[in-house]
Amino acid sequence: MTPRKTRPRARKPTHRKPTRRWSARVTRTSDALDLKRGVFSLKDPKRIAASLKRSAERSTRKKSTSYRSALSMLTFYINRAGKNLSAGRRKTLQQAKDELRKQFKRT
Repeated sequence: MTPRKTRPRARKPTHRKPTRRWSARVTRTSDALDLKRGVFSLKDPKRIAASLKRSAERSTRKKSTSYRSALSMLTFYINRAGKNLSAGRRKTLQQAKDELRKQFKRT
C-alpha cells in the first residue's frame, strides 16, 4: 500500500479586513446622551453617577426616562469592556450603578 498524498493547506490571508467598532461609535454618537469626555474613567462612583445623571437630564434626544438612559449607558459600557475590565474598575462601575439609583431616588 502506498501512502496517501495530502493536499497542501490553504494559507490564511495575511491582510485582514478592518473590524467594525460599532460599540465605540455608539458611545460617541449615541442619540440618548451627550456624555462628558472621560466620564467612565473617573475613580469616584458618585462623580460618575452625577455626570451620567446630568447628561441624561440635559439630553433632548433620549427616547426614555433620564434614569433609564443613564443606567443603560453605564450598563452598555460595562458590557462592552467585557473581560478587559479589571476587577477594581468593574467594582467602581457597579458602585456607580447603585449610586445612580440613589441619585434618582430609585431603590
